[in-house]
Amino acid sequence: MLYWIAEQLGFPGLLNLIRYLSFRTGAAVATALLIGLIIGPKFIGWLRVRQGKGQPIRSDGPQSHLAKRGTPTMGGLMILTSLMISLLLWMDLANPLVWACMFVTFGFGAIGFLDDYDKVRKASTAGVSGKVRLLGEFAIAGIASWVIISQTGTQLYVPFFNWIHPDLGWFYIPFAAFTIVAFGNAVNLTDGLDGLATMPVVIASMAFMLIAYVVGNKVFATYLGIPYVHGAGDLAIFCGAIVGAGLAFLWFNAPPAAVFMGDTGSLALGGALGAIAVSAQHELVLGIIGGLFVVEALSVIIQVFFFKRTGKRVFKMAPIHHHFEQLGWSEPTVVIRFWIIAFVLALAGLSTLKLR
Repeated sequence: MLYWIAEQLGFPGLLNLIRYLSFRTGAAVATALLIGLIIGPKFIGWLRVRQGKGQPIRSDGPQSHLAKRGTPTMGGLMILTSLMISLLLWMDLANPLVWACMFVTFGFGAIGFLDDYDKVRKASTAGVSGKVRLLGEFAIAGIASWVIISQTGTQLYVPFFNWIHPDLGWFYIPFAAFTIVAFGNAVNLTDGLDGLATMPVVIASMAFMLIAYVVGNKVFATYLGIPYVHGAGDLAIFCGAIVGAGLAFLWFNAPPAAVFMGDTGSLALGGALGAIAVSAQHELVLGIIGGLFVVEALSVIIQVFFFKRTGKRVFKMAPIHHHFEQLGWSEPTVVIRFWIIAFVLALAGLSTLKLR
């Protein structure tokens, strides 16, 4: 909104700063962070009153988690509120890529909210049917992917090999939709310990902040040998808003958590990262930068597959962060070590910008 106002006025005086992506990205981080910190305490208090018993805890999970019973969930609403205000203030709302990513973020957030609400209402860990959730997620991701390809095309760029970029044609839509849905659910599976999902999302967003900026800059993209996507630079602001909103939430979600983000937040943030990666044509790089989330999801798939086939478990408990808890690692140890892994993977993903 502020960009449109400044543009209509011809960017006079100090408003000329709004012309620059770097300024609006920094402003988006600060705005989302400030709003999140301001609304956090009252929002958490409101959730406690509304939810009563709070987040249902799995009886078959680690016994140490039973102490978390009563902690309010749906903290993702706090993230989405600060994120939405920051985006509406600083984004160029004439950019179709912006609307596609916002559609995924808030659409996935709505699905997560319905799931969280159902769990709290029934005081059960079983929410909305998995099939219904996936159907809604694929519908949202499919529409967003169709909008995105109108701006980016249908070529798939392979990291490290700038001469490999096959044109997937219309098959790109289901591929992109799968990427978005898979990453949304991967982040959702990772959100099992205090702060475990939040900081890796912030780290991945910071990495894609840089990627979106260079992909949207023709000079930088040409120099690095990566695809140039007109309008992708604005997604750096989107990533900045996620960073600010995520850090504000982490203030209250750090161990011991005063609030959980729930599916409302984890699905929305995972979907947002997936949509941004697709928009920037760095879908495969997302698998490196977000490798922690990929491993968490694979641990569940492997566990279920082998248990159904053999009746035996590969891990002591899945997702894999619970496996390490069962090995005797304390929750803060698991969280901090996984944060370090997320940081290293982000650096590895960024290295693909130059190693070609």
